[in-house]
Amino acid sequence: MTVNAIGTDAGYRFDHPTVAMVLRDMRIPDSDPGPGDTIPAFSITTTDGIEIDNNSLRRDGRPALIVFGSLTCPVTESAGDGLRELATRYGDRVRFIMVNVREAHPGASTPQPTTEYQKAEHAAQLKAHHRLPFEVATDDLDGTLHRAFGPRPSSAYLVDSAGRITFRAHWSNITPAIEEAVAAAAAGQRPPRAEVGHTIGAMARMTGYAGQAFDTAGRGAALDTWKVAPPFAAMIGISKSFGFLAPCYRGVAAMIAMAVLTAALMAVLAALL
Repeated sequence: MTVNAIGTDAGYRFDHPTVAMVLRDMRIPDSDPGPGDTIPAFSITTTDGIEIDNNSLRRDGRPALIVFGSLTCPVTESAGDGLRELATRYGDRVRFIMVNVREAHPGASTPQPTTEYQKAEHAAQLKAHHRLPFEVATDDLDGTLHRAFGPRPSSAYLVDSAGRITFRAHWSNITPAIEEAVAAAAAGQRPPRAEVGHTIGAMARMTGYAGQAFDTAGRGAALDTWKVAPPFAAMIGISKSFGFLAPCYRGVAAMIAMAVLTAALMAVLAALL
């Protein structure tokens, strides 16, 4: 895979996430490609052995939704159903491409890939796990394409056939906003919004799916989260108490429960003082 935007960076791969990585995921630097920018030259290969590059996007003629994700990413885990449904509805007019990137939360069962073959295997597992009816391709070990866009764990970009970004979603699980953009593109129109963040909503949605992502990752992934993002780890733990709810609602319930518990604790402390 080639991209003429950023060079090799072995530091891109990690066995354990850090606080700095978590904080970096919360924002999009002005230097990252955004709406109106042209994507870099690239070439990636799908799980079916098909090469995707700038020329293939141009020849296809359809706008393309390019999504970055991984097996151990809670955002990707929570985005899978929505992306599959969108592809079913709009796949004839919009090309859907998932790019498998570094593991967001590597663990004993799904470690950070150390070879191109292993990363390709993860891409195949990602496609099968989510039953994705569209192309899943593999970035290289150093995440050259991923880093060229901005190495957040699971974001989405709508690109026209000329390679211009027309829409950017910080998180791939904001399905309603992504559908709004995809539907407009399918109708030959520009998306009504060029960019969406919705970080709180994305965090709430992914919380209920994090347990599955960590189970896929294996031993170590949940503990790493406690070390670098204890509030999020606590939300995941509380969300498990709401197993009777659909996963997409457990995060909201956990947030409410945490707010109530925090208020109660503050009231007790105030009374004691």
